[in-house]
Amino acid sequence: MIEQPIYLDYNATTPVLPEVVDAMLPYLREHFGNPSSSHVYGRVAREAVARARSEVALLLSCDAGEIIFTSGGTEASNLAIRGTRMGDRRRVVTSTIEHPATTEPVGWFERKGYEIVRLGVDANGQVATRDLEAAIDYSTGLVTLMHSNNETGVLQPVHEAAIAARRVSAVMHTDAAQSVGKVPVDARALGVDLLSLVGHKLYAPKGVGALYVRRGLKIDPLTLGGGHEGGVRPGTENVASIVGLGAACAIAVRDLEQESARVRGLRDRLWRLLADAIPKIVLNGHSTERLPNTLNIRFPGVSATALLSRATRVAASTGAACHEGNETPSGTLLAMGIGDTEALGSVRVSLGRATSLKDVELGASELASAWRHLVVGD
Repeated sequence: MIEQPIYLDYNATTPVLPEVVDAMLPYLREHFGNPSSSHVYGRVAREAVARARSEVALLLSCDAGEIIFTSGGTEASNLAIRGTRMGDRRRVVTSTIEHPATTEPVGWFERKGYEIVRLGVDANGQVATRDLEAAIDYSTGLVTLMHSNNETGVLQPVHEAAIAARRVSAVMHTDAAQSVGKVPVDARALGVDLLSLVGHKLYAPKGVGALYVRRGLKIDPLTLGGGHEGGVRPGTENVASIVGLGAACAIAVRDLEQESARVRGLRDRLWRLLADAIPKIVLNGHSTERLPNTLNIRFPGVSATALLSRATRVAASTGAACHEGNETPSGTLLAMGIGDTEALGSVRVSLGRATSLKDVELGASELASAWRHLVVGD
């Protein structure tokens, strides 16, 4: 009998919640209309999209009219970054630890001759506020800084970046894909102009996301077509998945405080178990200013790939899930000043709604046992 694996990779993706599936099913069956159609089938679909828009907006503490639906976080960030109107300004300020959904469109600007300022991070994995303030000047058209890092879970000074950007009338974007649904994310309180989120990180299906666009800000579409989503994102809306995203956001609003506290307790329990079992184990990144579900752990004397190959019941990540397949050091960890060997020995563990105390205890036991086998041959 094959033992049930222990899923500890919620930052890579989350299962779709049963409540979300139930909300979606009618729009895959009887309510199949095109939201742009004027008849009753279209009206039902259109109302469902509007309701979902309000549910997403409630989670972000913004207006429904400030939400644009996309195919996911990558499209949302591309739309935000490449769609920004910078006029004569030719500087983009970002960090060295961004997700490829940010680094690649920023690189597109670089190839067009823009000046790109990539700010480093300290040993805790955070960009320094003083560096942001020094880099953001009147030549800056866009600042893009992730809300939390997908590998370490470390929170970034987005609000401080937004203040600096507003001072010089630059556009401020944040990739909040990993944060939304795990910690409070208030778009207005943050002071950002643009904010990306993705469904499959908060228990909605893959292939759907959203972009917050501050009221009054105009951005250019990436694709040309009809007038859907305020003319910014043409194409018939993916109604069922949008409904799923809305349902997932409504659940997050309902459960955020309680679930965050529960998962934080399990995360801390997992860390204590591993720290007690493995001498010289190290936590990568800030110890408190991080997502409540995430640990990035440096296992001494082993490679993360070998460790996870030995701990066969544990489903975790050796770095960003998008980059797996090659045993190369994480760029995020290298940016924090961690050496190649130590970075290669680091594992990202991320917990979620289905994680139990039993999962944490078994997971810690499996990882510790695998480490001992590799190091001392137990």
